[in-house]
Amino acid sequence: MAGKKQVKKSNVKAKPAAKTKSASVKPRKKSSPSKPPAKPAKAPAAKTAAANAAGKPGVYDESKIKTLSSLEHIRLRTGMYIGRLGDGSNPDDGIYVLLKEIIDNGVDEFIMGNGKLIDIAVKDIGKPGAATVKVRDFGRGIPLGKLVECVSIINTGAKYNDDVFQFSVGLNGVGTKAVNALAVHFRVVAVRNGEYAEAVFERGKLLNQRKGKLKEKIKDGTLVEFTPDPEIFKDYLFNAEFIEKRVQNYAYLNAGLTLSFNGKHFVSSRGLFDLLQEETGEDGLYPLGYYRGQHSPNGQLEIAFTHTNNYGEEYFSFVNGQFTSDGGTHLSAFKEGFLKGIQTFYKKDYRSEDVREGTTAAIAIKLKNPVFESQTKNKLGNSDIRAWVVQEVRNAVEDWLHKNADASKKLEQKIMANESLRTELNAVKKEAREAAKKIALNIPKLKDCKYHLEDGKHGEESTIFITEGDSAAGSLVSSRDVMTQAIFALRGKVENVFGKKRAAIYKNEQLFNMMMALGIDNDTGSLRYAKIVLATDADFDGFHIRNLLLTFFLSYFEELVTAGHVYILETPLFRVRTKKETRYCYTEKERDEAFAALGSQSEITRFKGLGEISPKEFGQFIGEDMRLVPVSVNTLKQVPHVLNFYMGKNTPERREYIMKNLMEDAG
Repeated sequence: MAGKKQVKKSNVKAKPAAKTKSASVKPRKKSSPSKPPAKPAKAPAAKTAAANAAGKPGVYDESKIKTLSSLEHIRLRTGMYIGRLGDGSNPDDGIYVLLKEIIDNGVDEFIMGNGKLIDIAVKDIGKPGAATVKVRDFGRGIPLGKLVECVSIINTGAKYNDDVFQFSVGLNGVGTKAVNALAVHFRVVAVRNGEYAEAVFERGKLLNQRKGKLKEKIKDGTLVEFTPDPEIFKDYLFNAEFIEKRVQNYAYLNAGLTLSFNGKHFVSSRGLFDLLQEETGEDGLYPLGYYRGQHSPNGQLEIAFTHTNNYGEEYFSFVNGQFTSDGGTHLSAFKEGFLKGIQTFYKKDYRSEDVREGTTAAIAIKLKNPVFESQTKNKLGNSDIRAWVVQEVRNAVEDWLHKNADASKKLEQKIMANESLRTELNAVKKEAREAAKKIALNIPKLKDCKYHLEDGKHGEESTIFITEGDSAAGSLVSSRDVMTQAIFALRGKVENVFGKKRAAIYKNEQLFNMMMALGIDNDTGSLRYAKIVLATDADFDGFHIRNLLLTFFLSYFEELVTAGHVYILETPLFRVRTKKETRYCYTEKERDEAFAALGSQSEITRFKGLGEISPKEFGQFIGEDMRLVPVSVNTLKQVPHVLNFYMGKNTPERREYIMKNLMEDAG
């Protein structure tokens, strides 16, 4: 299941508890009555040098004050500007943020009515640490006399001027400058009215520039070419699938704009309608609802919505073309307006959970002055837009229901079915809680941590490992960080819940206890941990348990997956060591390379299960260098098909797949 959402989702790694070595304390000897001669006083500079040499803080004086250039600051504090760094294995990694910042400029030109094509190419996309990106738009082109300043001096640009750019994401004037600073090679060319200007940089430093007249007629616009700096982005590798998904979203959000990526074209004529159609496929219970408002002093609003038989809710929210993975005021206002529009149309005081269960919707707004809660723009903070969005969504939904009688009947049936299911589920939940109270006051098999998701900055690092059996849990418990890492141990394989009603999971003691541990026994809004990590053995049984858990989450708590909370823990399969050196290997290729490097005298150990890894060893695999693979999906409509194939009835097609793939691997 490939990456879909930009989780949010940042990749905060769990940190191990600080280890302290116990120092041996010797008794002090009595001082001799005769005093040694006094040592000459050290000069301040000598004291500072001595302090530094001893690992102690030096003297804080004028000599310690530094003034960095804006681009030097970007390189020194990269996370402040682009969020996480990563290696390209996650769609939120920094190299995709760099690409986005350049594409955004071309999109801003299109929004202002200039240029209907953006050409994107990534050369050597499969070559680690060496890919070069080219983005060519056909807008107005950066003014030639200010080309260098616009790409190298922070707070320089035209996006502060409403006459030139009205609905831009990059209002802070940092985006292109950050790309320049973080690129080992950066080249920009602007073309305007038969003339051009070109500048080449290396890690933000200007190497050369030139201007002139063009011999041939070339369309106006801007070309940006850059290679991410491998010193910043270690062993990075672009994933074409992630880029295609991002480019496709640009097309949905800008109807009429064509984007070409490595020769493949993406274009949409119906905007969010096309996006939701692609995501839901034939799962919608009624034809998609769609509304696009006119430009107003407040901005512009576009929405699309439907209901499916899937559990939970799914939303795609955007601001000025920026995907807001954490939502914000525009999304909360949409939910409120959606509920009010339905209540007004049916003249009934429906409960919000009954209206929203099974909802799949998309909202995109364009604002003159968006205020985001972070530099990476994952969540909108404009409180002043709430009343406007609520009212416009309410009117749009009510009007659409009046015009679509068949859809309104199907929606009413869905809401009534949700009411019935909620009543039944509440009764089952009550029985499950009462049964749980009789078992124990605490949640069985849970080793909790101190900080949880609601605990601010510390909560962002909270992680729960779901393990198979007590042996694996034992290694984790002994090596974890008790402040931010919790353990929940399963007893064997969990139930295959594919195709079963939601009430079934509350009747299963183990699944109910796991939901209690996660804090999702009522709803996902009470999730206790930022990361849910599936830590199963790297064998057939472990893979099966992992699939059973994924079936559980994708069937009933899909929003946890799409919001970037679910991960798979990678642990080493082999240990290659000599008396002097030990290497841990995650693949057979790494094992062979380590054996070749350490020599024929080295010892190779194959870890069959997590329980075979000692607590001392395990600590390094769940610490700062922990390897996590995010679980994500390309489109929601793929989920039922994938689950049916792997977890449904044992069809001849599945048997053939197992024989062809798993059995070959076993051999």
